[in-house]
Amino acid sequence: MEIISAKNLSFQYNKAKSFALKDIDLSVNTGEFQLLIGESGSGKTTLLKMMKKELTPHGDLQGEILFKGNKISFLTSKESASKIGFIMQDPDSQIVTDKVYSELAFGLENLGVKRETIRAKVSEFASYFGLEDKFECRTSTLSGGEKQLLNLASVMVMNPEVLILDEPTSMLDPISALEFVTCLKRLNDDLGITIIIAEHHLSQIYELADKVVYLENGTIIAIGSPAKISDVLKNKKIEYTLPAPVRVYHKLGGEGEVPLTVKDGKKFLQKNNNYTINYSINEIKTNPIIKAKDLWFRYERGGADILKGFNLTVNSGEIYALVGSNGSGKTTVVNLLSGVLKPYKGKVKRDKSLATLPQNPRDLFVKDKLEDDFKNVNNSYKELCYKFEIAHLLSQHPYDLSGGEIQRAAIVKILLSSPDILLLDEPTKGLDAFAKKELGEFLRSLNLTILLVTHDLEFAAEFSDRCGLLFDGAIMSDNNSREFFLGNNFYTTPVVKMTKDISHGAVTIEDIKVES
Repeated sequence: MEIISAKNLSFQYNKAKSFALKDIDLSVNTGEFQLLIGESGSGKTTLLKMMKKELTPHGDLQGEILFKGNKISFLTSKESASKIGFIMQDPDSQIVTDKVYSELAFGLENLGVKRETIRAKVSEFASYFGLEDKFECRTSTLSGGEKQLLNLASVMVMNPEVLILDEPTSMLDPISALEFVTCLKRLNDDLGITIIIAEHHLSQIYELADKVVYLENGTIIAIGSPAKISDVLKNKKIEYTLPAPVRVYHKLGGEGEVPLTVKDGKKFLQKNNNYTINYSINEIKTNPIIKAKDLWFRYERGGADILKGFNLTVNSGEIYALVGSNGSGKTTVVNLLSGVLKPYKGKVKRDKSLATLPQNPRDLFVKDKLEDDFKNVNNSYKELCYKFEIAHLLSQHPYDLSGGEIQRAAIVKILLSSPDILLLDEPTKGLDAFAKKELGEFLRSLNLTILLVTHDLEFAAEFSDRCGLLFDGAIMSDNNSREFFLGNNFYTTPVVKMTKDISHGAVTIEDIKVES
């Protein structure tokens, strides 16, 4: 039975020169797990917002979105809140109260549900999502993964029929992302809830989809099973976004069933011997340009230490990737190195000018037009805009851009100041896989000193020279990127997992070569 549908839907943002969505026809059946994929700016976020009455953007709308055969706009506020749940990209953007228990109860209280019913439902869902131990905690003390689980539980406690998610794992560490995706799978299987999700990180979620919807320039190009869409995307630019097992299968000219998981990818490699592992190791640079020595930091007097004797050296011209779980202190490191925060013990030394990309890129923009923000920094902005494919967005308000578009715009803005050092906090957030590859290659071409904080392990493996794992306030593991990822079980790449015990040494898909 059809629960949500789009009929001849087109949409153009105010002042935009082109349509964000064009002639969209889409049907979502009850209980279906539907995945939206496409390049940054392809229209995924806009389409999802059209499915939630309160989030529908302003602009020229043609066609219609239906919920159970009726226009979404005809739903009452109570019906929309209770029947259609929406989870955003940023875990902090949806939390409105200061305690976990009050956040869980907030939606039900606003719906006028009786207190005893609220208590029963909140208790049940706190148990289901493993939040019992956090029940009395302040929401500000939760990690990113815990906040996103809380957002999910707070929506699910209202028993929605449809759950819509816009890149919900983009700000989560690999382990938290896996836990979140596992919860979605349980909700779909246990409760039969309809799930519509847009994602760029497909390695953990692609196999779960009943249908995959591929968008390009605001238009639906193909709809089908994960295996079918894999074939459609073969040899296209967007193929780079597919999970590693699929891409290895295509690269080696695989036949038969497409492997969608690491397990199936490993089986595929075991049956094939038409490849070799070939790679080079980047030369480690030895001219320090950033030094952090014995840093100790806490946010409140008498509070817990976030950093405990933290030490870090980043060399001139080096790309250093800092990884770790949500809440481990990675953003704190960025703010200490940039001078935004001061340690209560220890010293930071840096010899050159720097620019910082914050975790929320919208914080960099203050004008009504993107172009005006760039002009404030440097009039020679157009070349970079073409390089990052945002020249067509210059007349738009920064807040009307998609997650990937605002991220690229933010990178352009910090580069306009011609810094010697870049501190990048989650630079790939919101970017599709091919855009990430282009970004990585561009960062390498700059020959600048770069510290990047990231949850994107495949990006770090491909483009960083060295990598460090932040745990318990200090770097516990630091090595050249190849050895770092080969030595880990969870903080590693799908290729390492697939080739382990078969062909040692491969970290990225580029390391797997077709045997001539």
